[in-house]
Amino acid sequence: MKSVPNIISSKDLSYIEDMLNWKFILIKKINNYIEITEDNDIKKVLVESYENLLDNFDELMQILK
Repeated sequence: MKSVPNIISSKDLSYIEDMLNWKFILIKKINNYIEITEDNDIKKVLVESYENLLDNFDELMQILK
């Protein structure tokens, strides 16, 4: 196959749904850790991870539109 088909199979859709759910759960968990972490160095890493995940999640949503 030389090009990507313009359709999404049910298997693909299921995988995309799982992937978005994993990312959403991870975003929520990191946000909770940010709130309870008192160490500024750890908090900085968590905030960077959180922002990267949000950006990635938004990119995926844009692709799916």
